[in-house]
Amino acid sequence: MSDTASSSGSGIDPKGGVVPCSTRVMNLATFLSQAARRVSDNVSLVWGDRQWSWRETEARVNAMAHALVHEFGVQKGDRVLVQSANCNQMFESMFATFRAGAVWVPTNFRQTPDEVAYLAQSSGASLMICQAGFAAHAEACAKTSPALTKFIAIGDAAFGEDYDAIVARNEGQTLAPVAVDRDDPCWYFYTSGTTGRPKAAVLTHGQMAFVINNHHCDLFPGITSDDRSIVVAPLSHGAGVHQLTQVARGATTILMPTERMDIDALWRLVAEWRVTNLFTVPTIVKMLVEDPAVDRYDHSSLRYVIYAGAPMYREDQKRALQKLGKVLVQYFGLGEVTGAITVLPPVMHSLEDGEAARIGTCGFERTGMQVQIQNEQGEEVAQGETGEICAIGPAVFAGYYQNPEANAKSFRNGWFRTGDLGHMDAQGFVYITGRQSDMYISGGSNVYPREIEEKLLQHPAVGEVAILGVPDPVWGEVGVAVCVLRPGERADAAELAAFLDGKVSRYKLPKRYLFWDEMPKSAYGKIAKKLIREELDKRGELDPQPARLSA
Repeated sequence: MSDTASSSGSGIDPKGGVVPCSTRVMNLATFLSQAARRVSDNVSLVWGDRQWSWRETEARVNAMAHALVHEFGVQKGDRVLVQSANCNQMFESMFATFRAGAVWVPTNFRQTPDEVAYLAQSSGASLMICQAGFAAHAEACAKTSPALTKFIAIGDAAFGEDYDAIVARNEGQTLAPVAVDRDDPCWYFYTSGTTGRPKAAVLTHGQMAFVINNHHCDLFPGITSDDRSIVVAPLSHGAGVHQLTQVARGATTILMPTERMDIDALWRLVAEWRVTNLFTVPTIVKMLVEDPAVDRYDHSSLRYVIYAGAPMYREDQKRALQKLGKVLVQYFGLGEVTGAITVLPPVMHSLEDGEAARIGTCGFERTGMQVQIQNEQGEEVAQGETGEICAIGPAVFAGYYQNPEANAKSFRNGWFRTGDLGHMDAQGFVYITGRQSDMYISGGSNVYPREIEEKLLQHPAVGEVAILGVPDPVWGEVGVAVCVLRPGERADAAELAAFLDGKVSRYKLPKRYLFWDEMPKSAYGKIAKKLIREELDKRGELDPQPARLSA
């Protein structure tokens, strides 16, 4: 064999290493085509009173992809911005964009026009698919992004031609998936922007193919075209990744009929369609199992209730296990690692608080991924010692789009730095202490709020809690506990302080307790400490104050 690679196949370099001759991978839109070929008459998508078969969804995606390329001039690598609540067109736009070799740039539809305009400008999008009800968003994007010149409306709107009319005009047209390489981008996954402007994490075709396999392996093994998945979060982020994995198995996707979180309707659909899996965040799981509707409908079909995005407090976890049985699957992972860092499968969720429960863990390393706990110098810390959770593996993204400063901060010696603090035990189970930004220093000692929050949630009156460090003239920083009580329950600051006494070290005890009617949450339903801090600032609670037990 020649010492150099030929034009076809791999070769051997002079040192004996393999020389890769191709990085070609499958275009992710092929998953849809494969499902349409395999189970063409099965239901692919349900939304309200409408249903589409895999054959129909494939035809609609083909028609839109053909239009994107031949009518709107979309080329490989172009960015397609999508501003829409969950609907069949939003679902289809992912695959039409992938098929055209373009990059899907979905927004959180709850963002303001100015926030979406920033995403349009920073992504360099040239085409926007926008629901008719978001005309102000389309207008704001057009004003701030000269490159954005083409618009498609979902529904009747003055800013663009209707999506369904374009599909109808291109009925019967097909478009072969554009050839892609492993590192070709397919999705700009915008971070939530908890520390400044949102950043576009670049997800690629090759990376996402690994993630899909990894999800099938670690999160919901054994799903088939007989499975059904219900969507309870915007498709723009983690729910979109989850539904992509369902398409890869030909499983049916069921969208909630309205944007509003209607818990009764969700449980009714679970019973009607015999739903087998769903993906959400811990706060939504908490809402689902605490609502009386959970007892009105049959949910015995559920095999996997997957939660991520934040750790689930132990008391909430136990309540969910009592109501749903051993179906909980936890995974830890940021958008930058496409969710694939650790997993805690159903068998490792326990109602008992013994050693087997591993209380507080987010699980062990995902298949093909490696986790290391590092200090500020990038060195691995001793077992059980707290440090930053870092990860390497094929699920890690390609980097932030046009943001070298963020890339330099997020990678060190090849490891992606999550910004989460935690430790690892002798068996490799990871425990999250909290975000680096959540930790505060009181009297020279590090305080990690999650530990205290877990204890407070054991009080029967406390439904939600968030503890933040605020300035203090004596101790540097002290903890403020913001609490939301359960309906009909009463408690005051003195009672909660007494409840914590002896459960955590005295230096960790909050110095103030505040009681609010509701907790600020992100658009994805997560308790957002950035928003809580902003509200504290508005109320003057961030100013240094004498220690007090306030209500």
